[in-house]
Amino acid sequence: MPTLTPRDTGWIEVICGSMFSGKTEELIRRLRRAEIAKQKTIIFKPRIDNRYSHNHIVSHNQRRMESHLVDSSREIWEQSQSVDVVGIDEAQFLDDRILDVCRRLAAQNKRVVIAGLDTDFRGLPFGPMPVLMCEAEYLDKLQAICVVCGNPASCTQRITSQAEQVVIGETDIYEARCRHCFQPPEES
Repeated sequence: MPTLTPRDTGWIEVICGSMFSGKTEELIRRLRRAEIAKQKTIIFKPRIDNRYSHNHIVSHNQRRMESHLVDSSREIWEQSQSVDVVGIDEAQFLDDRILDVCRRLAAQNKRVVIAGLDTDFRGLPFGPMPVLMCEAEYLDKLQAICVVCGNPASCTQRITSQAEQVVIGETDIYEARCRHCFQPPEES
């Protein structure tokens, strides 16, 4: 009987979408299931993500799982040698070497589960996420609910005037918007 889950091999899963779409919650769900299956897990998040907790990944609905802070993708490689499943949250903030790290981990028969924003507040591809999405055996794009009209939302609307690409924040800075209600900033 064929299986939908690879056996005796590693693979890469990517969970992407806009802010408030449930990416971290889905990452936590998958890692908890791996723990139930008695697999050794580890989760990482970039040090820049200082929302909620320094030593946990935390979903917007406050589900949490202990995590390790990293400044570079190399640290993920170094700390993942004795585990079966590697979780990575907020991957859009990591350096471009994350693709090579994920490939190498999968080549070691590890399951690599990555969550991150696929686009930034301008609607443009964000960090290494596009190449990770292309490399993944499994790809899930989650949607939020548009706060303006209630339709499915796949855009992250920044509601402040800050122009830099990376601004860490929550509902005080961002909203989920559908394509129709999304208003990207004007080019300067």
